[in-house]
Amino acid sequence: MTAVLGAAAAPRSGGTRQLAGTGALLRLALRRDRVMTPIWIVVVAGLVLAMPGSLESVYATAAERADAMESMNANSSMRAMYGPVYGDSLGALTAWRIGCFAGVLAAVMSLVIVVRHTREEEETGRQEMLSASMVGRRAPLTAALLAAFVANAGAGLLIAVGLAGRGAAGALALGLGVAGTGMVFAGVAAVAAQLTESTRLAKGLTAAVLGAAYVLRAAGDSGDAGDTGDAGGTAGSSAATWLSPLGWQQNLRAFTGERWWVLALVGAVIVAQGLAAYELAGRRDVGMSFLPTRPGPARGRLATAGALALRLQRGSVAGWTAGFLLAGLVFGQMASGAADIVGDNENTRDIFERMGGQSGLTDAFLATLAGLFGMVAGLYVVASVLRLHGEETSQRAEPVLAGAVGRLRWAAGHLVIAFGGTVLLMVVCGLGMAVGHGEDMGAVLGACLAQLPAIWVLGGLAVLLVGAYPKAAVASWAVVGTCLAIGWIGPALDLPQAVMDLSPFGHLPKLPGTAMSWPPLLTLTLLAAVLTAGGLAGLRRRDMIT
Repeated sequence: MTAVLGAAAAPRSGGTRQLAGTGALLRLALRRDRVMTPIWIVVVAGLVLAMPGSLESVYATAAERADAMESMNANSSMRAMYGPVYGDSLGALTAWRIGCFAGVLAAVMSLVIVVRHTREEEETGRQEMLSASMVGRRAPLTAALLAAFVANAGAGLLIAVGLAGRGAAGALALGLGVAGTGMVFAGVAAVAAQLTESTRLAKGLTAAVLGAAYVLRAAGDSGDAGDTGDAGGTAGSSAATWLSPLGWQQNLRAFTGERWWVLALVGAVIVAQGLAAYELAGRRDVGMSFLPTRPGPARGRLATAGALALRLQRGSVAGWTAGFLLAGLVFGQMASGAADIVGDNENTRDIFERMGGQSGLTDAFLATLAGLFGMVAGLYVVASVLRLHGEETSQRAEPVLAGAVGRLRWAAGHLVIAFGGTVLLMVVCGLGMAVGHGEDMGAVLGACLAQLPAIWVLGGLAVLLVGAYPKAAVASWAVVGTCLAIGWIGPALDLPQAVMDLSPFGHLPKLPGTAMSWPPLLTLTLLAAVLTAGGLAGLRRRDMIT
């Protein structure tokens, strides 16, 4: 920090005074994110680069790819999930299958980076110390946006280089589309950081905009796909699709007659958002916002540590619950047409059977969905457990523990939300899938609930790291990401069973359709309990982070 203050202390003149110290702040931001940013880049680009090989193992011939394109475009649920398919080449199928989700990941990466180096710095008081030196009013915002640009440019460059063999123009379009989507939401986060007074609200507002963008794109693509082969017109895109930045990315049509002019729209929005954020940043004091936090009641209404934990995490629980319910309904409808989606493609059938068992295509499809939802719920439980670590490192836990509240009681409040929340997520997901599918409510709900022991193992590992090895707590994300990659890509690549067994989800029974096997469920539940107990024991003995 001293080095930053020293580097920023040189006098500036003219218009550059507003940006004084930007270079030093950018170097500080990149240094602080030297682990997080490369991981994000590798994850975003790696998922894209792994997709062509996975698709090639499923659709080995041009005829199979053409049939897949026709069947996907005929299924409204598939279009809502991934968008329409504009071409039958492996590059075009890759852009269709993973392009939107890569854009979502880039958006999440960008909002984390921008909010971390703007609103979070102000909320913790570090920005006030920096601003006491020769640091321009708009330097922190500029450094944050540049850090987000470096991350998105890195991911886009890896995608473009990695897919160049499939077609240089298409690879460049896909890379620029993913990076551009990330920068659009970096701009959203920059504006949100000026409007709100807390890190949590800034992230929540940006995430809400991202969710709305996905819903708009899905609603626009779920209608009549039109003539998706027309690369020059606007066929296959509705007005709702064009209202979403995620829709702009897919309308670049990478590997299918690229529309380079769409990048001008993306660039114009990024510039407009940047100007708005700069204007807002120049009109407020450090630590203040345009949407001040509403004052609480004169008398506190939270009598227990558990009530405080619920108050802190209720927005997250509500958002995840709504998302799981909606996704369950959509995917449940897709299950009824599983046979039409697979058609006569034996490779696709084999993948579903490896993921969901060999008890029939529809049951295998439902089992696959239950497993994928379970792995996504692993992200929730890790995020919720790490809220303990966040409360500790931000020193908000100290005032709570200074009263008549022990460490275990304080931690228990958050862990009930974390582990109990997964039960809620899988229940609403199962109900949504059953309603969407139209039958077998008990079987589908049971398949979703059977994922809980594996989810709890991931949560227990996060508790162990937070309690016993707090400096390594962030490694929980690497573990859950690895499990997600194994479960998602492993069956398509036909990975050895020894690799699949590295994930706790690889030991679960493939429900519905197969007989219930209790030993693995009980073993995983016991393992989760041991990990959680070890983490709580470590938390009780060690010093709190200051």
